[in-house]
Amino acid sequence: MGIPREPKPVKLFVALLSRREEIFASVEQAMRALFGATDSTSGSLPWAVTDYYKNEMGSGLLRRFVSFAPLISPESLAEIKLKTQELEKGYQWREDEKKGRQVNIDPGYLDGGKIVLASTKGASHRIYLSAGIYGEVTLLYQGASFQPSTNTYPDYLWPETLSFFTGLRSLYLNQLKEAR
Repeated sequence: MGIPREPKPVKLFVALLSRREEIFASVEQAMRALFGATDSTSGSLPWAVTDYYKNEMGSGLLRRFVSFAPLISPESLAEIKLKTQELEKGYQWREDEKKGRQVNIDPGYLDGGKIVLASTKGASHRIYLSAGIYGEVTLLYQGASFQPSTNTYPDYLWPETLSFFTGLRSLYLNQLKEAR
């Protein structure tokens, strides 16, 4: 029989999406106030994976990943997703009766073996966490590299994204060693 144990802390990151590069600095500052210092940031990459966000956010979107220095408990992912949704509301645009986001903030975490994303949408491959938030394993670390699932978003397979997460995994493992 197994013995229940508290999980190891995990590495929080967010995936940002916006058509306005200049908004990233402001959003990152607001997130540091919520989640602590940042310790890794990817470059901004052109994002044209789908037109899902076009009506709300426009075209010419950019993707950026940012991670935070403090390690977190994996059980806090749902609460963090709710906080990022509130932060998004502060960056809404309004035009007459219409409104939309200027930035999309998707939190997730990395541990030694996987990357988990938070979502408000239930699906067969997602597990309910709490407060209307689901968790999805989107990449697995196997054979010295990240491997996709059948539901992995295409931008999580870009070489730049995989390189970012590989470096982030090394940073995370070093943090765990230092904490011992």
